Amino acid sequence: MILQESLPYDALTERALPGIQPMDPQHWLQVDDAYGAQMQERARLIAERPRDVLYLDEAVRPAAEELFDTVIGALPQGFLREGDAVIRPDGIRLTPDRSDPMRALGLLVQEDLVLMIREAGETEHRLRAAVLCFPSRWRLREKAGRALVSIHDPVARYGADVAKRVQRLFDGVQPGRPLWRYNGLWHDDASLYQPQPEQAQIGTAEDPDRAPFFRTERQGIVRLPVTRAVVFSIHTYVLTRARIEALQSTRITA
Repeated sequence: MILQESLPYDALTERALPGIQPMDPQHWLQVDDAYGAQMQERARLIAERPRDVLYLDEAVRPAAEELFDTVIGALPQGFLREGDAVIRPDGIRLTPDRSDPMRALGLLVQEDLVLMIREAGETEHRLRAAVLCFPSRWRLREKAGRALVSIHDPVARYGADVAKRVQRLFDGVQPGRPLWRYNGLWHDDASLYQPQPEQAQIGTAEDPDRAPFFRTERQGIVRLPVTRAVVFSIHTYVLTRARIEALQSTRITA
């Protein structure tokens, strides 16, 4: 199991959908106490299941390359640069390959990164590229190329009103002014890689009051300035129930 010991936000406090907040651009990409273990799992998935966790529509390669450059320029504290090489916080030295941008980014940062692009004449953003190593109840190959509303079809809480608000957010987010939100669900399974076919029942723990693990995603919405693509980033945390309860107790008594 790969687990964190802390969270940078109170994930048990629910916010009305879509729950968007402004984000400090300096805090977009994050490194936490599970970095080394998560990166080992990402490397394994990318090596063993590349068709399941990587996707790039060649028509949007310029946006993927801009995303690569943006991430390299925004690496947080703990990364070191040596020319074209990067030393990760766990001490691993890599030379990221810009010609294979989604794979390179998947081996560099904990965030899964999804490129959403709205072409001229279209009314919605579509999923056109991604590195998605830690899906929670969805499959990248089923969602590739699809629009926002279609991507969220199985999600009961994602109704027409929420869909319109989310599309407005994707339309309105500006370079240098990113947004973020979080979610949180109790799970029986701590696995980070949890793909599930769209036709399957969307669910979480059988008994949320007794489920041993809490999974939460810190989701960012970032506009790239040149191609105007929108990046949807996902940083996944999984903590034990005991650890979540301890964190809650600390917040209450603080």
